[in-house]
Formats: sequence, structure tokens, C-alpha cells
Amino acid sequence: MSSLNLSPTSTLIISTYNWPEALSLSLKSVLDQKILPTEVIIADDGSTTETKRVVDFFRNKFPIPLKHVWHQDKGFRLAEIRNKAINIASGEYIIQIDGDIILHPHFVSDHLRFAKPRSFVRASRIYIDEEQSKHMLNRGNSKINAWSRGVKNFFSAIRMPFLWRFFENNYKNKGEELYEIHGCNMAFWRKDAFAVNGYNQEFYGWGPEDKEFVARLLNKGLQKRFLKMGAIAFHIYHRESSRKFLAVNEKAFKETKEKKYIWCKKGITATSALERLEESLVLENA
Repeated sequence: MSSLNLSPTSTLIISTYNWPEALSLSLKSVLDQKILPTEVIIADDGSTTETKRVVDFFRNKFPIPLKHVWHQDKGFRLAEIRNKAINIASGEYIIQIDGDIILHPHFVSDHLRFAKPRSFVRASRIYIDEEQSKHMLNRGNSKINAWSRGVKNFFSAIRMPFLWRFFENNYKNKGEELYEIHGCNMAFWRKDAFAVNGYNQEFYGWGPEDKEFVARLLNKGLQKRFLKMGAIAFHIYHRESSRKFLAVNEKAFKETKEKKYIWCKKGITATSALERLEESLVLENA
């Protein structure tokens, strides 16, 4: 394991909510990286103190800064907590995953090697079945590869850098597939996120806040590139989230595409203003 001493600097953002057992496996896999990011930020959408204990435990083990951004639990506010993490990130390049993701040892180095200006990256998500996921969680075991029991999409789990260029601009890159993204395995430049005001915080509840963010990046003129058979991320099984707000969110996503929006009204700038207000309130009550 080595620390990152290359350009660009990078921030690994890990979003989480009340699943400390999975987050622990994810953080173990971060420690196994061949090249570490400059820093790691846990974007916590209102978890209880058990998640904080996990972060504090790993902070003592990390040779790089491990930050914990948290806000009060007011329902599914993934867009907002991701914005808060992006806002405080020091890295030029943002690599984004979820707290139910276990990283291949070359995950960070692959993303950094693949990074190019004026583009953002989608990479694959490898599914671990329910039985194997429970086994790994119970044992606290983060070791997994393409040949492990319970890995579903085997071929996507094989790392083949010499094939990257064949998929980079041609794989799932037309029509509606152009907007398809895995928010649990993507990368983008921090300055580009600020150029479109980050995630749209009017998205409340599950989906598709990541697609809407991507739509504005595309409307801004950025290129989407696919990192296939690299930056491999294994997804721990869990039940699907509630789709209660999906119809409303889908409507907003469709509007962004059709009207070619670049900027969202309630994004990172709203987060910054809110944080300044919260800081002033803390000072007033100190």
C-alpha cells in the first residue's frame, strides 16, 4: 500500500446510511488499495452513532485523512449529503462510491490512470449474491475477486487494462444509455461538479439524482467515458430502496434532458449557504 503522490489529487467519497457492517468492509478495501486517494470523505445521510464509531475506529488506521460529513436524518437526502462532501473535498478529482461497495485493490489507481479533462467516468458494479454477502458481513471479510463464490457478472469483474480503449467511447454511450450511470462507481472533476452546481437537492427519495447530475454535465459539453474491466467495485447485496418518490424525480430528470439545463437552483451553492448559517448559529450559541 502506498499513499498518493501523483497529480491530480483525489477525494474518495463514500455515501452511507445506517449500515456500519457494510461500511466497515468498504473501508477495509480502501486500506488494501495499491495507491490511496489523497483523502476519504464519508458522506453520511443521517446515520446513528454506530456509523460514527466505525469511522472513528478506521480513522486511527488510515495513513490519509478520513473525514465524516453528517446531517440530520430527515429522509433520503443523498443528493444533499454528496454535495456537502464535494464542497469540503480537497481533491481535484472526485471518485464516488457507496458504503456497500468493496473495492478491487487497483480501484483508485485505475480511476486515476483513466482520468482525462473535460470528461466524467462510469465504471461497472459487480454483484455479490445474498448468501455470499451475508457470509462476508458475518465474518467481516472484505476479500473477494472475480472467481469468488457468489459473484454474478463474472466477466466484468476481470481487470484487463489493455481493453479499456475499446470500450471507452463506444460502450453504452448512445440514446438513453448515455445517461446511465452507477452513482456507486463514478468519477468526475470537482471543478466540473461546481460548474453545474453539483447534485440537485430537490431530489428527495431514491433515484435518479445521479442521472440528472450526469445530464447537466453532458449539457455543459463534457464527455462520458466508460471504464470497463477496470476500477472494479463489488456490490454487497441488499433489498431495493423505496420507490415512493421515483415518479416525481423521473419527471425532473426528464425536464433537465429536454430543456438542456446546465445549472440546478438548489445545489452546492445552497449547501454552502446552509453551512455558513449553521456555523453562525453555533458561534451565536457558543
